[in-house]
Amino acid sequence: MWARRFAGTLLRSHSVGVFSPAAGLPTAAKAAAKITPIVPILSIQTQQTRSLGNLQPRRRKYKKAHKGRVPVRVGGSTKGNYMLSGDYGLRVKEGLRLSAKTIETIHAMLRRQLKAVKGLQIWLRVFPDIPVTTKGNEVRMGKGKGAFDYWACRVPKDKIIFELKGPGLNKELAKDALRQASFKLGVRTEIVIADETNRQPKKCDLPPTTVPFQHAK
Repeated sequence: MWARRFAGTLLRSHSVGVFSPAAGLPTAAKAAAKITPIVPILSIQTQQTRSLGNLQPRRRKYKKAHKGRVPVRVGGSTKGNYMLSGDYGLRVKEGLRLSAKTIETIHAMLRRQLKAVKGLQIWLRVFPDIPVTTKGNEVRMGKGKGAFDYWACRVPKDKIIFELKGPGLNKELAKDALRQASFKLGVRTEIVIADETNRQPKKCDLPPTTVPFQHAK
């Protein structure tokens, strides 16, 4: 029963009657009758390929969101603070809200500065998935939330946003490109070079995130 219902939603076919011997047709008519086979029509699903110019989520439950605040990590979380794939990274030392247009501008600048490097790889560690709305100037209060304007993401302090790697990428070229990229952020940044201290440590080596509860005497 479940298989039929599931196949009915994905495969759309024509309903064709099936002749049975109990029908009142003559024998010659039964032999001459041809049953048309049911040919399922598969639903064609196109694979979506996200390019750099399409930095937005594929779908959201709600088209608008609250403004929110940049998260301040007080529980000891270190997610995104360590190097993952690249050899050089750019880390922000202050929390900020990063727009998709700024990310595209920084990425284009890095590709332009490191154009001579063969096999260059650039990793983006953040993704703009928060819709930002705006209203015009001198608009009276009320009348609902403003219209959608652009996509953005909230980047907490000490998070790495870009990583670079390439066979012909040396330290001087990477540091100069990341230094120029930091000018477009507007906050204090830090250039990170991958080594044992900047790799993600094991969970057993991390300090406890909470202080053990002590009963009052």
